[in-house]
Amino acid sequence: MNTDSYSQRMAQLSETGVRVDSPEAMIALGREVAAGLHAGSVLALQGGLGAGKTHFTKGIAEGLAEGLNCSLEVTSPTFTLVHEYQGGRLPLYHFDFYRMASEDEVLRIGWDEYLDEDGIVVVEWPDKFPSLIPAEVTWLSFEHDDGARIVKWLRS
Repeated sequence: MNTDSYSQRMAQLSETGVRVDSPEAMIALGREVAAGLHAGSVLALQGGLGAGKTHFTKGIAEGLAEGLNCSLEVTSPTFTLVHEYQGGRLPLYHFDFYRMASEDEVLRIGWDEYLDEDGIVVVEWPDKFPSLIPAEVTWLSFEHDDGARIVKWLRS
């Protein structure tokens, strides 16, 4: 995806949101977004359980690995708190704040160090600890809608 089509997709996410009807379509949307990400990008994914955040992140990982002859199996980091995916054009650090009890716990697993890396940070449930989210972040909302999902770009 070139820069123009990435910008158009992000504009669509901002203006109307995107209706996503299947896990495969959510993964495809993540792949599209991955094309426009750069070292230091941080994505904050808000939404309830089963809203598609992990499938979206799987698409980002696939997009980062596209053409590099590597496969990345992406799973929710709910119990491990953070997963690292290497081997793509940039490393991907996938956090899940859902089971974390305090900001101190987030900091103890190296949150600040990951933000300083030359990779992409994706965090699920960022609204639990908003003061830890850097100013330069892309916020995306994932909502259930009659069996489908609506993904919206809230702000950067």
